Amino acid sequence: MKRILPVIVLSQFCCTSLWFAGNAILPDLTKHFNIDANNLAHLVSAVQFGFISGTFLFALSGLVDRFVATRIFFVCSILAAFCNISVVMVHTTESILLISRFLTGFFLAGIYPVGMKIASDHYQKGLGKSLGLLVGALVLGTAFPHFLKGFNTNYSWEFVLWATAGLSVLGGSMMVLLVPQGQYSTVAKKIDFRAITTGFKIHNFRSPALGYFGHMWELYTFWAFLPALILSYKTQHHLTDINVSQWAFVIIASGSIACVVGGYLSEYFGTKKVAVFALSLSCFCCLISPIMLMYASVPVLFGFLLFWGMVVIADSPLFSTLVAQNAPIESKGTLLTITNSIGFSLTILSIQIIGILSNVINPHYLYIFLAIGPILGIAMLLKKAS
Repeated sequence: MKRILPVIVLSQFCCTSLWFAGNAILPDLTKHFNIDANNLAHLVSAVQFGFISGTFLFALSGLVDRFVATRIFFVCSILAAFCNISVVMVHTTESILLISRFLTGFFLAGIYPVGMKIASDHYQKGLGKSLGLLVGALVLGTAFPHFLKGFNTNYSWEFVLWATAGLSVLGGSMMVLLVPQGQYSTVAKKIDFRAITTGFKIHNFRSPALGYFGHMWELYTFWAFLPALILSYKTQHHLTDINVSQWAFVIIASGSIACVVGGYLSEYFGTKKVAVFALSLSCFCCLISPIMLMYASVPVLFGFLLFWGMVVIADSPLFSTLVAQNAPIESKGTLLTITNSIGFSLTILSIQIIGILSNVINPHYLYIFLAIGPILGIAMLLKKAS
């Protein structure tokens, strides 16, 4: 039993390294494939859109609750890895590149939410702590391509894709070979098309789900535009010794620590209270970001970004814990998946809006708009049942 959680965590890290593989090598892809600057937001959003489509279909079909979750995880890890490296193996155009990133995101739908279901199938007591470790692995996996690109500039963009694809195959293999079916798992015998609507009628499920949606409005847009934020500061202050990819990795990866700490704190102070506190701190960072970008020194700015990188993700495993604990057990996988689908749909909208606003307003004020999500999320979390 003790070895199961480390295997799940390591598998999650390996497979989710695919997520930002395209973002980490975006300048290389832009140059190599002559991508129009106006289409960069579409390329960033392609994985998200694929993930949304995948989670929606998985939830609608009830696939996660009808089959053994570790097998779904394995199959999706192989298919996602193949889609990730397909642009290296065939003659690629901009359209094929977009399709490749879309399909990578589609099969990630069978990795991230399914990994959370596998963890909840094994751990009921201390679930917040377990999911804290799991989402921490997601954060490290998300940041890892930036590590590959930023800490050794000799690595080609093709190497980043091959390396992350190899990790995905490794992670999926470990999951299916080393993790048995959980003692709290159930396998549904038929599709229940009412599972989603039934779940959202339950206040204790609906409240954290809506809070999660507000959290997601901010999270992936912050991650996606973080390199641009650092580059903008670097250009404005005429700095030459800042490695954008390296700092992007460090800031995103710092969130893994916060996930683990948040999971442990939830054991003492309550999952909901810690989630509200983290979301409030993240909202505060959005609101004061213009002051930091305009007036902060380099040490102060990067200290601020490290703090923001921690609190922006600290509440994510807590929301997943609340969702998993309050979902009916027979439809837990479906409801975790549809919650992810809706949450990531909001990331597409947020990324696109920030992309449009970046062309019309001063970039210093751009990230204030991310505070909309946390404000609404906090309101939903604190709303009492009617």
